[in-house]
Amino acid sequence: MRVSLISVAAALTAVPALAIASAALAGAQPPSKPVAAAFYSGKWYEIARTPNSGQRNCEAPTTEFTAKSADSFSVRQVCRRDSATGKAKTFNTSGKILAGSENAKFSMNFLGGLKKQEYWVLDHAEDASWAIMATPGGNFVWLLSRKPVMDETAKGAALARVKALGYEKLVFPQQPET
Repeated sequence: MRVSLISVAAALTAVPALAIASAALAGAQPPSKPVAAAFYSGKWYEIARTPNSGQRNCEAPTTEFTAKSADSFSVRQVCRRDSATGKAKTFNTSGKILAGSENAKFSMNFLGGLKKQEYWVLDHAEDASWAIMATPGGNFVWLLSRKPVMDETAKGAALARVKALGYEKLVFPQQPET
């Protein structure tokens, strides 16, 4: 993604479908539990991600979902260049929840609909304060949070889950001071 989804995730600020990962996994594990529809509404902050060329120098990445219907949403992703207060680059697109996925899988359109990328919400906190999002091929993962800075205990647990899913090499973008 040019602006991650999390910058969704999704966050996830750069188009992962167009980026090159440093190391690919055999494939992401399927989502472990259903996702509330509220996942696709509101702002997510990117806490960690696998390194990728599309997000080089991307700091303070965010992804904001706005529901359009029961299964579709618009996405506004923002990435700041070189620092959490750097120049903002914004990317707008749309997405759709995939039928039969219990809201845990979705696709987003890029380049005016010429390119589609599927994403999976692999895991999330019971209180929906954080989520782990990845591409099905296992090349990209994002740890997203509803707050720009996660509680250290929750962050430690979420990062342990990311590593348990097979993602070892992560980068941690700057987020603005709270």
